[in-house]
Amino acid sequence: MLKAHTDITHSHAPATAPAPGAHASAMPAVLALLADGDRRNGPAMARTLGVSRAAVWKQVEALRAAGLDIESGSGGYRLAQPLDRLDPKTVAAGLAGSIRRRVGLIENHWRVDSTSSECLRRAAALPDRSFVFADWQQAGRGRRGRQWISPPATNLQGSCLKHFASGYAALAGLSLAVGVAVVQALEDCGVAGVGLKWPNDLVYADAKLGGILIELGGEFMGPCHAVIGVGLNVRLSDAVRRTLDRPCTDLARLRGARAPSRNALATALVARLVEALDVFATSGFAAFAEAWAARDVLAGRRIHVEGARGAFDGVARGVDTRGALRVARAGSVACLDSAEVTVRAR
Repeated sequence: MLKAHTDITHSHAPATAPAPGAHASAMPAVLALLADGDRRNGPAMARTLGVSRAAVWKQVEALRAAGLDIESGSGGYRLAQPLDRLDPKTVAAGLAGSIRRRVGLIENHWRVDSTSSECLRRAAALPDRSFVFADWQQAGRGRRGRQWISPPATNLQGSCLKHFASGYAALAGLSLAVGVAVVQALEDCGVAGVGLKWPNDLVYADAKLGGILIELGGEFMGPCHAVIGVGLNVRLSDAVRRTLDRPCTDLARLRGARAPSRNALATALVARLVEALDVFATSGFAAFAEAWAARDVLAGRRIHVEGARGAFDGVARGVDTRGALRVARAGSVACLDSAEVTVRAR
């Protein structure tokens, strides 16, 4: 649940510009021209940008290789879906004043290696409850070193830096509390029926909708900080879906034309996380245990576990007071802090 990296409250409105030294890069010029979803003629794009037609073609192919669905034909190029741009000012403006005053900053990068890496690099400089989003992560991370695959500007990926006065031990169950907050943010956006799969997956009908990764830094005994990475599938192309090793879904399939925008999602996520992290800092996982249990998709199901104790089958029995998974097997109950869990067929 927690990945340790051994190597902070502001009353002002959140800043929305990248901090000095941040390495945001600009959106490619070709993509900016295609962003509205209208068809654009290649030669006309080349003239507008002052480049060759071959240079336009190369940019289009690079964007396709990154996972964007760009159609081409006699009329030129066209994005299959208009670009859903994430705007930090829009996110900040959508927050209630009581939340906005507690946010450190909100920023969005066109491209980074990962938003969590960016937060970790700047942990000493970023104010508490800072949020770093990116349109495109080139090295996004999931659990156990897996890569989080996401085409540019189609899904929501961001990380939050939160400082804690206590040490690592007091953060047991943090990923579960964050999961509750993310599901509540989705519910705020009209997305119902999302469940939580221990320790950090968001699922709908057993298909993965999103994930959470928490990485720690600072002092083991405190103070310390957590970088909370959240990824949500907003729109997955068929090509990307075929590269994934498990059933996945996205908000476009769940909600169709009523799927929330990335700005609406980011606004709800910031609001819910700010509240949840402050509650967790004072009350721990106990404040979230009931809400977690109501959304636990493993409880009562046969599962297969692979972890430090080896591999075995059992029945999931919820979580304990620390957020550890309880698994019944052979007349006893094991409590697991970390493991790989899959659901067995009935």
